Amino acid sequence: MKRARFIYNPSAGREDLKKQLADILDILDSYELETSCYATKGEFDATKAARDAVERNFDIVIAAGGDGTLYEVINGLSTYEKRPKLGIIPAGTTNDFARALGIPKDYKKAATIIGEQFSIPIDIGKYNDKYFINIAGGGTLTELTYEVPSKLKTILGQLAYYVRGIEKLPFLKPIPITIETEDMVYREEVMLFLIANSNSVGGFEKLAPYADLRDGLFDVIVIKKTNLPDFVRLASLALKGEHLNDPKVLHFKTRSLQVYSYGPDPVLVNLDGELGGQLPGKYEILPKHLEVFADEKLL
Repeated sequence: MKRARFIYNPSAGREDLKKQLADILDILDSYELETSCYATKGEFDATKAARDAVERNFDIVIAAGGDGTLYEVINGLSTYEKRPKLGIIPAGTTNDFARALGIPKDYKKAATIIGEQFSIPIDIGKYNDKYFINIAGGGTLTELTYEVPSKLKTILGQLAYYVRGIEKLPFLKPIPITIETEDMVYREEVMLFLIANSNSVGGFEKLAPYADLRDGLFDVIVIKKTNLPDFVRLASLALKGEHLNDPKVLHFKTRSLQVYSYGPDPVLVNLDGELGGQLPGKYEILPKHLEVFADEKLL
C-alpha cells in the first residue's frame, strides 16, 4: 500500500474543503492509499510539511488548496533529488495550474484522478533559489495576487482580483528592465513581463496560449511601455488570445533568462501569485522535474 501525505489549507477558496475532507479521504482509501493529513496554519507551513513528507519517504504528496498552497508545496519538494509524486486538489480562487492539467474543481473527481495514479513528468521553473510551477512576472498588475487579502478572496472569489485591478489601472507606470537570454539582450521600459510555464495565467487560458508544461521552455510575454487606453486595448485582445502579434507585445520562448532593473526603485517579483523577492534574478526551466497526477483522458 502506498503512503500519501495530504497537505491542505483549511481556509482556501470559500473554506469548504474541510467540509468534504472525510469524503476525499474515503475515495483515496478506496484506491488503497494510506493517507495522513496535515492542516496548514500559516505562511510557509506547507513548504515545511512537504519537506517533512520527503524526509519520511511518503510516496505521494497531495497539495489541497489554492495556487499559494501549491507554490509552497512545490518549494518543499523541488530541492530533493528523489521526490514523491504530486497530487492536486484545487480549492483556491483561480487554480491556474490545476486548470492547465485538466484537474476539475470538484474535490471528489480530483481525488479520483489521484487514486487512479496516472502521472506525467512536468517542467518546473526556478528563480534564484525559489521554485514556481505556473507563472512568474513583474510589474504593477502582477502584484495583485499577493495584495488581495485572503478574506476578500474568500468572499468575492475571482471578482476580488478584477476589483483590485481596476483600482490599479490609473496608477500603472512602466518599469525599466534588461532581459538577457542566449539569443538576445532587450533593454526597455515595460509595463509588465510574464514568464509562463503553463497556458493558464490569472484565470485566463489565452494569455500564454503556446505555453506547454512539457516542452522544456518558458513562454515569455512582455508588454512594452504604453498609455492607459492602449493597455486596456491589449487587455481586451488578451482575453481573446489575439495579443501576441501586437507591436506593443514581445513574445518569445527560452530555456533561461536573466532580468535586471536599471531604475531607482525596486521591482518586485511574482512567483505563482506569491511575492518571490525582487530583481535582479535568473529564471531557468527544470525539464520534467516533477511527476504530477493528471486526467489521462484530457491529455
